[in-house]
Amino acid sequence: MTRLTFFPLGNADTTLIRLTDNRLVLLDYADIRNPNDQFESRCDLPVVLRKEMSEAGQTDFAVVCFTHLDNDHICGASDFFWLRHSTAYQGKGRPKIDELWVPAGAITETGLVGNAATIRKEARYRLIEGTGIKVFSRPELLKDFLASHGLTLEDRKHCIVDAGKLVPGFTKEGSAKAEFFVHCPFAWRTDERGLEDRNKDSVVLHVTFMEGGVETKALLGSDVEYGTLCEIVKTSKNHGNEHRLEWDVLKLFHHCSYKSIGPEIGEDETESVDETRWLFEEQSRDGCIIVSPSWEIPQKGTAEDDDIQPPHRQAANHYKRVVADRGGEFKVTMETPDRIRPKPFRIDITAFGAAISYISSSSTGTATSTPVRGG
Repeated sequence: MTRLTFFPLGNADTTLIRLTDNRLVLLDYADIRNPNDQFESRCDLPVVLRKEMSEAGQTDFAVVCFTHLDNDHICGASDFFWLRHSTAYQGKGRPKIDELWVPAGAITETGLVGNAATIRKEARYRLIEGTGIKVFSRPELLKDFLASHGLTLEDRKHCIVDAGKLVPGFTKEGSAKAEFFVHCPFAWRTDERGLEDRNKDSVVLHVTFMEGGVETKALLGSDVEYGTLCEIVKTSKNHGNEHRLEWDVLKLFHHCSYKSIGPEIGEDETESVDETRWLFEEQSRDGCIIVSPSWEIPQKGTAEDDDIQPPHRQAANHYKRVVADRGGEFKVTMETPDRIRPKPFRIDITAFGAAISYISSSSTGTATSTPVRGG
């Protein structure tokens, strides 16, 4: 059985996939908890991740993917992981990363500091060495970077995965029972603009899980907005890849921002453009689950109910209508059913589809599952 675990981190992203063979795939890492705040409700990410690793019998990660280098996706990464490029990040207890996944911008972006600069150094080191890394897309800036180290795109083609391709090393038929398809970033777009935009060029993946001969599909977003989603939809249709946008599980884009649906926030519900309407309403499947990695959805008229920072109530209303029409669920990482403190929760992928499991606070890590939903 495959498990997807989501963590209460406010408006920040970390998703852990425990594959059927118990290998761990981590999407983003954001340890932004403030231990000095007595009212802090975000989880202690290093502690809960190590618990998940122990339960899976793993000391390291098969994959760590940084979808882009914004702080809410990388905070604390240099304090947690064993990194190859410097002994300063190789202390006892740091988990290693067998394969690092990054967008091309994580290699080529300049002017970085802190965790972003450290991740860039690690990604560059691995790419130059030619091992333990997958870079998504190949803009001209990546070609220039390689040339500055006496390398060509051809020399490192085994390290590069373009949009519209499967990531090597994982198959539905193999032990992982999963395949990863890359939707974003687009190499041609970074070349056309002559610059890179972290959000627009962040990693978007589609995963197909196979359990008991049944496929369950997940669309794992980052911080892309509706314009990029429109390009993903158009490109997928042009290449006959509509099935790569079907979903049973959707990890929302940009912390439930209206900007991932359409250009206007709306009064009570954000109105989608044609492409996002198709993506959310037609490509969703019966019993689908939407996960919003965000703070609690604000109530209408409250101080938090503004049009600046997500989550946006109007966007949430849009997604709630989508799942209601499919008999599904809308789940927010910082909302909790017991009204105490938010806890990590997971989605179990079985031969019967996807179902939310609430992780107990016991040391055994047992969970009580909702009825399993068909995929």
